[in-house]
Formats: sequence, C-alpha cells, structure tokens
Amino acid sequence: MSTRGIQLRLATRGSDLALRQSGEVKAALEDRRFDVELVEVETTGDQLEDALITNLGKTGAFVRDLDRKVLDEEVDGAIHSMKDMPTDHPDELIVAAIPERASAGDVLVTPDGTTLDELPEGATVGTSSLRRKAQLLAARPDLNVEPLRGNVDTRAEKLLAPALQAEHEARTEAEKDEKAAEEIQRKGHKKDFDAEFDRTVEEWFNDLAEIERRAMEREVETEYDAIVLAQAGLERSGLAHHLQYEELPKDEFVPAPGQGALAVTSLDTETAQNVNTVLDHPRTRVETTVERTILAELNGGCVAPIGVHGLIQGENVHVDVQVFSQDGTEKIELSRDVSVEHHVSGAKDVAQELRKQGAAELIEEARADEPREAKRE
Repeated sequence: MSTRGIQLRLATRGSDLALRQSGEVKAALEDRRFDVELVEVETTGDQLEDALITNLGKTGAFVRDLDRKVLDEEVDGAIHSMKDMPTDHPDELIVAAIPERASAGDVLVTPDGTTLDELPEGATVGTSSLRRKAQLLAARPDLNVEPLRGNVDTRAEKLLAPALQAEHEARTEAEKDEKAAEEIQRKGHKKDFDAEFDRTVEEWFNDLAEIERRAMEREVETEYDAIVLAQAGLERSGLAHHLQYEELPKDEFVPAPGQGALAVTSLDTETAQNVNTVLDHPRTRVETTVERTILAELNGGCVAPIGVHGLIQGENVHVDVQVFSQDGTEKIELSRDVSVEHHVSGAKDVAQELRKQGAAELIEEARADEPREAKRE
C-alpha cells in the first residue's frame, strides 16, 4: 500500500487535550507519508463549556458535530476520545481506526501526594462523573464528592489554587516581617529574626510550573482535597510530571468503556481502509469492542454509573464490569473471560448475565434520577 501524497482533513475539537490527541494521530499518519490537516470544530459541548452533559439534552455532545462534518463530506474523518462516543452512530459512518490505547485507568490527584486511604474523613473530592462518584463513595462513604467542571488543566488548577494561594500569602507576610526586622536592626535596635522561608516570593514564584502560576490567578469556589482524572488525559496533557497522583486499581475503580482510547470515524472509503491499515491496533479494537458492546447491550449511555474494562490475556478477553447506584450503596459487579475469536457474542452474553443480576434496573434508576452535576468523564 502506498500512502504517499494522500491528503486527509480530520476534524477535531479545539481543546488543548483534543489537539494533543489529534496531534498524535496526525504524526502517526504523516510517518506513513499521509498529508494531514487538522480542522478544529467547536462542538455543542464546547459552546457550553461549564454546562453539564445531562443539561445538553443528549449524549455525544462532543462527538456528533464532528461526525456531521464527515457526513457532509467537509472533512475525511474525525478524531474522538472513544469514551465520549455514543454507542449508536449513523449507518454511513465506520470506525476506520482505533490506535493503540494509552492507560485506561483513573488517578487520584492531590496537592501533596496523599492517597485515597490517607484522605481525612469528610475530605472533598472533585469529579463530575457519575461512575467515579459512585466508586469513590463505595470505597469511602465518608467522602464529600463535589462536581468538578472544565478541561484537565482547569480541574488541576482548581485543585492546586487554595494551597498555592495560601503559601503565597504566607511567604508575602514573612517577607514583609523580614524587611521590617531588617529596618529595626538598621536603626540600631536589637531583634532576632528567623526567616521562615529560604527564598524570596519572586524566586519562589519563578520556580513554579506554568499550571501552578495559572492556579495562583484562579478564583476558588470549592476547596478540593483531591480530584479524580483519567490517567491518559493527565499524561497526554503533559501535566503528569507536574502533579502528584495515585493510580487507582482498575479492579476496584473499573474505567469507563473505551477510556484511554482514540477513534477515527469516516465514511467507508478506500482512504478509510488505508487509515485502518496504518493506525488500527487490533488488540485495542478487540478490547474496546467488548467494552462498548456491553455498554450498548445494557443501554448504559454516557451518564450511567457503569465501568467496563477488557484486557486480552492469551486467547481470552478478561472483562471486569461494575454497575452502581448513584450513591454507591448498591453495586453489581462481574468478572468473566470471553474468547477473542467470539468476543462480540461473548460480550453480549456478559451483558445478558448482568441483566439477570439486576444491572439494567440500576441503570434505569440512574437515568430516572440523573443529578444535575452529572458530566462527561
């Protein structure tokens, strides 16, 4: 297959994380001599940045506008975060490629590296994902789980802001006291002064990372002790080196279906087949197909508190599933192996078994009682 000179226009959201993700896809295609142009599209979800997904009226608020560009043949394809994708899509569209998945798990981010077990009773943890909220409350019923809006950078800034602003104030006051002490000594008065900090405020500020500097300017409404984010988003955003976090175990905090994976949708054309040959990662496609098949069979949508994670082990896909009530007090969980060869039918069997255990009822209860703070992952 020769891809030299094949030109592609791929739609993407314009957020920093979306552009970084799309940049990975673009680089991989250009390594195989595609000529790729990224086309930024403002989606319904982007237009209502601080609104919550349940207030948008339908799932796929960050996906459908991109796919519309594909259907209208304004672009050749669209790049999505797979966990944002509805399980139903227009018949004309195909998932042309699913690149190799990044980490599927979640992380607990704190200002000082505190773990989930070490958080004090009543600590405030930020997330607007129903799944993460239910999992947190199931593990720590004493926690206060509050909604957290915004992109990855914004969420991290909201976490860091209170402690950094308090430290800045303390350093500023200490510096004033030191200058006052120096003036007293200059005038011949004796006074011992032991500076609390070893750097000036300016030196301290200059050593801060960019995200910490932005956090200094952020107005704080809720003081979070911790927040929960997707590890893939943290790493792709370039923030992992600047934040302290704990990886949450995937068997206890089962990720959202498709979390960590990207998908390129397109019309079923020869170009799509070329993209598939270059980008598609068979292992990731099988694992995410199992996850999304279970989600679709349970009619889970993107707002139900459900986690599904598949991992190929030899000739089988090991699947962990959790379905929660919104408050985390009720949980149905299941772990099964399905054959790679028959992974779609195997996934449907797993969903059927979950239905028999009452998972569908929990999901319907969640749908009927969606809180206004529910949001995309």
